[in-house]
Amino acid sequence: MTERLNAFAVTLAQLNPTMGDIEGNAAKARAARVQAAADGADLVLFPELFIAGYPPEDLVQKPSFQAACRAAIEALARETADGGPAMLVGTPWVEEGRLYNACTLLDGGRIAGLRFKCNLPNYGVFDEKRLFSRGPAAGPVTVRGVRVGVPICEDIWLEESEDYENVVETLAETGAEIILVPNGSPYARDKADVRLSVAVARVTESGLPLVYLNQVCGQDELVFDGASFALNGDLSLAAQLPAFAESITTLHFTRSGDDWRCAGPIAAQPEADYADYAACVLGLRDYVAKNGFPGVLLGISGGIDSALCAAIAVDALGSDQVHGVMLPYRYTAASSIADAGELAGHLGIRYEVLPIAEAVTGFETILSGVFKNLPPDVTEENLQARTRGTLLMAISNKTGLMVVTTGNKSEMSVGYATLYGDMNGGFNPIKDIYKTQVFRLASLRNSWKPEGALGPAGEVIPPDIITRPPTAELRENQTDQDSLPAYDALDAILERLIEREEPLDIIIAAGFDRETVTRIDHLLNVAEYKRRQAAPGVKVTARNFGRDRRYPITNRFRDKGEQLAAPDETLVSRGSKASIDAFEG
Repeated sequence: MTERLNAFAVTLAQLNPTMGDIEGNAAKARAARVQAAADGADLVLFPELFIAGYPPEDLVQKPSFQAACRAAIEALARETADGGPAMLVGTPWVEEGRLYNACTLLDGGRIAGLRFKCNLPNYGVFDEKRLFSRGPAAGPVTVRGVRVGVPICEDIWLEESEDYENVVETLAETGAEIILVPNGSPYARDKADVRLSVAVARVTESGLPLVYLNQVCGQDELVFDGASFALNGDLSLAAQLPAFAESITTLHFTRSGDDWRCAGPIAAQPEADYADYAACVLGLRDYVAKNGFPGVLLGISGGIDSALCAAIAVDALGSDQVHGVMLPYRYTAASSIADAGELAGHLGIRYEVLPIAEAVTGFETILSGVFKNLPPDVTEENLQARTRGTLLMAISNKTGLMVVTTGNKSEMSVGYATLYGDMNGGFNPIKDIYKTQVFRLASLRNSWKPEGALGPAGEVIPPDIITRPPTAELRENQTDQDSLPAYDALDAILERLIEREEPLDIIIAAGFDRETVTRIDHLLNVAEYKRRQAAPGVKVTARNFGRDRRYPITNRFRDKGEQLAAPDETLVSRGSKASIDAFEG
């Protein structure tokens, strides 16, 4: 055996692709290969569907898109005739009339290997069974004399079952020496621990070293955090790439007997609130940049939600790309105006105060005949919010700046927001952040600046904004708690209703007030039509509104909060049960 076969270098290209920018993604691949060649690499590994972007959704069904992706792969393949590193590049691939989620091995001027994703996820944010055909659990590909297994993302995630192949087991049985896994794994809190446990299970089963490569980017609501890693066959952590940042890192494997192992850099990983904040920054940054907006605009009310969004926007884009507008009315407290101005000063953003009294009065005058003999109610409050929304959208129209909307998950859950008012906007960085976490993130940002953030260090959100009771300021002496339970109780109930889907009787049995739980469940249900019209926003929890939680708007089912009855199995005959089982299978 030659010395060359006892050493194998793999470059991990943890990169930020742009959906549909096939030429741009290919250019990133070329640049990574140049760096890999300088590092003496044999192979460059790219994330899942890298050449297209992930997840491509129904874009991947367009024949012209499929053809463009294939042409880009073929061009990259021809370039490998120079003798430089081979490439493992993810791409959509049509074979015999079927569309696959594929990974191509490019080497020696040709497409030297092709592997198709076997296990297609169809839960949570994923929809691959509708888009792709299932590939076979194939054996390894050979790269410079080394047999490399290439399971694609979901191929390593679940145990073997009737509908699920253990791809890693198949690879081990057919002679794989190293497992390289291209991924498109979206961020959610504590997801890193889940990924590591999955990888540990596959290494334990196979005894093979495993490299887990993930993309890093914002794609609509989803954020991909990178945080790629490698495990040796003895389960030791061989390398850990940074989270929320691009990284091109070469791992040098050496063989002793039949075992390959490597040692690489170990980057510290943000956790919990730190990671959630970083996800919000990356999600907003990529949404603005990849959609071609010159910057963002947001209403700054002097409240905590808009303050946190302003800080996130400046960290994502820089102060020169953020425009804040205070839109006061008669119920706006002087302290709110002062706090908003102080926040804008700390962040260094363009800031203006545009009083809305004249516009609100004008609307009221126009409507006076229609509203004659009708008492004032929430309509007049919403008119203030809609006036603000109209003015922000006008400025957006004139300047091209995208409006950032600032409603938190607690408000979005119970409909404590005004359609065509404070819900106006193109993107919401805190849409999946509960109000209690909004307070934590605001305090956190005053004591910590994320790596790569473009905003100033130190205290950026005035402490009074964090400590003052939150209020919409749509009527005299109003606070949020006039309409809602205390946020710690509200968020605890919502988490059980949304993330856990717990029945009402279970929540009540846990110690929550029955009337409060029933009311919050009602508000959650009737606000579905508002959420359907809301701007997209960063996903950070296990179950966000939109991709994860998709409820019908027209829906009369309500959990009545009664003890769940056990199913009556006596009503199901043996023959009926067999028929049901056969149908479900």
